[in-house]
Amino acid sequence: MRLALLLPAIALALSSCAGYQLGGAKPAVLKDVHNISVPMFHNDTLHPRAEALATSAAADAIVQDGTYRITSLDKADAVLEGTVHTVDYMAIRTTRLDTLRPEELQNTVTINWKLKDAKDPTKMLASGISTGTSRFFVDSNLQTSRTNALPDALQRATEEMVSTLANGF
Repeated sequence: MRLALLLPAIALALSSCAGYQLGGAKPAVLKDVHNISVPMFHNDTLHPRAEALATSAAADAIVQDGTYRITSLDKADAVLEGTVHTVDYMAIRTTRLDTLRPEELQNTVTINWKLKDAKDPTKMLASGISTGTSRFFVDSNLQTSRTNALPDALQRATEEMVSTLANGF
């Protein structure tokens, strides 16, 4: 009698996690990709060193996510190419007496990226456009404020890119 009561309880407990799988939820097209090479991104903007900051942010986001490993080109399954396409600024708040002088700005960074097969560079595995934003207050030097806010926006854009590569969305 005990066994008759115990078996349905065990069956119910085991069936509650029937659809769960261990491991990542990579897109099907990237199931064989484990190692990614990240060469220097390109820069279509006038911001100096934006390509270096974007490449570093992309590498950090890939390492932090943990789905893929970063390797050299000869050991890679795929190559991630990116371009810092635009950096736009928008005034969020202006001074009370002068509406043309901003107190707070928002920058929006757009990165175009492509993930190509390392063995056949003509084969595109994934591509997309990622955006990242950052808000900052304007101090006495506007250029310094913009330069200091750019890495944060690039980090957000590359985290969105890696989320697409690792999860499919």
